[in-house]
Amino acid sequence: MTKKTERSGKTERSGTLKSALASTALAALVCAAFAGGAVAESVKVGVLNDQAGVQADFAGAGSVVAAKMAIADFGGKVAGMPIELVAADHQNKADIGVNVTRQWFDTDGVDAVLDVPNSAVALGVSGIARQKNKVVIISGGGTSDLTGKDCSPNTVHWTYDTWAQANTVGTAVTKAGGNTWYFISVDYAFGHALERDAGEAIKAAGGKILGTVRHPLGTSDLSSFLLQGQASGAKVIGLGSAGADTINAVKQASEFGIVKAGQKLVAMLMVLNDISALGLETAQGLFLSEAFYWDLNDQTRSFAKRFAEANGGRYPNMVHAGVYAGLLHYLKAVEKVGSAKDGAKVVEAMKAIPTDDPLFGKGAVRPDGRAIHDMHLFEVKSPAESKGPYDFYKLIATVPADKAFRPLAAGNCPLVK
Repeated sequence: MTKKTERSGKTERSGTLKSALASTALAALVCAAFAGGAVAESVKVGVLNDQAGVQADFAGAGSVVAAKMAIADFGGKVAGMPIELVAADHQNKADIGVNVTRQWFDTDGVDAVLDVPNSAVALGVSGIARQKNKVVIISGGGTSDLTGKDCSPNTVHWTYDTWAQANTVGTAVTKAGGNTWYFISVDYAFGHALERDAGEAIKAAGGKILGTVRHPLGTSDLSSFLLQGQASGAKVIGLGSAGADTINAVKQASEFGIVKAGQKLVAMLMVLNDISALGLETAQGLFLSEAFYWDLNDQTRSFAKRFAEANGGRYPNMVHAGVYAGLLHYLKAVEKVGSAKDGAKVVEAMKAIPTDDPLFGKGAVRPDGRAIHDMHLFEVKSPAESKGPYDFYKLIATVPADKAFRPLAAGNCPLVK
């Protein structure tokens, strides 16, 4: 659970930052080599996410495992330089995330920041990376503004965004007859963007939004919000949240009998770990979208097996897969450039090199920083349909890369001419 204690004052904020850095910094995977008494140049990357709060299972320690796997699979060196890895917990607070990032860039020699779930944190970190000419590769953060009005020459948005989630799920459900919606969204940048993008997709598909309500991040009791959705008479209650917030909403909706009464519950962002926490008895029949699923093909199954062996038997979701694939592509770009020190130049190389990895397949990084690849619509299996651990999804549809994300011209990114 997220700590609720309010902190104030310069000393306490400083203590929180020091604690976040001290408690979560990981030992470097590869020690810098010494030659003639001088430390050799290295490439240093940092995983920044929520490691103990409401989004810890969504990204958390699993993203660190994925980054370690990418470094190992690349060979531990890039352009002759050893690769180092650190990690920190941003506690879902933008000020902590920005301050950790600033210290990483200014003092600790970090060249690129990975993952960054929580869109408010991701937007702040993207701004710092631009100021410092470093790189940020977003896997966990969702707001489509990262490749829209807030796009940056130093940021790549890899795994998913609110536009892709809204269009993959919202459009399909609306066209299937769920044409009236009520939204229950988390009240920060991610929830706002998801609600906005979903509303546009639903209306374009012929649907209507009957109402919306927002709740703070980490709200444990969502009963009043769910009852408002039930009272609205909407055919669909859309959950514009992630992690523990979505899990709590689905559990409590089941307790109220909302689905049994005839309304459909749709998670606009839910991943494999969430279904594991809910159990198939509760989650069965949910529609959701992920960019990756471990059981899609032999390559995804091989990755998942290795990941689970390193992660206590827990399987990867799309955020973990995005950290792995995004880091591999970054290292290919550093290899091409020959150095990691000019962040904008490395991102230019990431855009110039076609993406091709075992988890997402072939794709590209567009001028706005959006990595494009297929997205998938799934339905959660019933307990009787599941054949083993983490066998949770039935593939309903695959949206091809050129259709899965917002059209380049529609995002209003200043980098797009």
